[in-house]
Amino acid sequence: MTQAPMFASDNASGVHPAIMAALADANRGHALGYGADELTARANRAFKQLFGDQAESFLVYNGTGANVIALKGLVRSFEAVFCSAESHLWVDEAGAPEQFLGAKLITLPAHNGKIRIDDMRPRLGDIGFQHRSQPRVISLAQCTERGSVYRPDELGAFCDFARAHGFYVHIDGARIHNAVAALGGDCKRLFTELGVDVVSFGGTKNGLMMGEAVVVLNPALQAQYPVIRKHGMHLASKMRFLAAQFLAYFEDDLWLHNAAQANAMAAYLAERLKAVPQARLVAPVETNMLFVELPNDWLAPLQQQAYFHVWRADSSPGRSEARLVMSFDIERAHVDAFVARMGQLAAQEQ
Repeated sequence: MTQAPMFASDNASGVHPAIMAALADANRGHALGYGADELTARANRAFKQLFGDQAESFLVYNGTGANVIALKGLVRSFEAVFCSAESHLWVDEAGAPEQFLGAKLITLPAHNGKIRIDDMRPRLGDIGFQHRSQPRVISLAQCTERGSVYRPDELGAFCDFARAHGFYVHIDGARIHNAVAALGGDCKRLFTELGVDVVSFGGTKNGLMMGEAVVVLNPALQAQYPVIRKHGMHLASKMRFLAAQFLAYFEDDLWLHNAAQANAMAAYLAERLKAVPQARLVAPVETNMLFVELPNDWLAPLQQQAYFHVWRADSSPGRSEARLVMSFDIERAHVDAFVARMGQLAAQEQ
């Protein structure tokens, strides 16, 4: 396994030492399966502390599972989910949401990753029209696939719009930690009090080995989720190993500290890039992701320094857009080495 840092994805990072230690501690003796153990009960209480006493959490293995299970409790097969055309639901889940839900995804234009209420209004005429899938859910990525965040007033407006039309609001929170760290760290204020119904709560991209959660904030929807999780093949028999990770994750706000470090390194890299004329930021840096247009000749040498994905090849003549993702274990020295390599490439061109 390589020891070099990667900017390809926060999935490339390892497991935080505190999480690994928690897994080892959980691996002692026997415990009842399928969530009937004390660690899972404690994890559920920890989620209530984050989101409020009415919240119920359901631990699952991965992000795709969290999304489709979350949505299964909100939508019937003749209904539809609004989502961004850049969303993970639409682009990167191999059709799993539509296969598992039997429902339709309606994609909306992405404006720096975010969708707009005005782009949903033309579809309101579908409500009650027998020839159309019936809109039912608004799915918002927080943060988005572009690293942008919905501010509380923006998210509140979506929740108000949803209530006015009988819709539900789902949060795809694969990187919810980065968004919450950027917005002040209060899940009750940022989600529960605004009227969000269900949250897919990520952890794997922020130091967990595996494990996400479906957090159901709307009490009227909670009763069916235990069976939905089992039906969706995400009921872990040895649930304690998922729960133990989340307990360590929440202790002393480790999850927020990890996310804040990743966000800070993205901001630091953005600041350092100001001294590199050949590198152009494509969008503001709000969380742990940067989108940077670079000379094509620089791509391979820089990928050897810290591997990253080319997001849009040949986005302009002789240049391509790269996505650089900072993880919880990225440090200033990694960023400095990356920028220094840019300096070397720039000097070679002179």
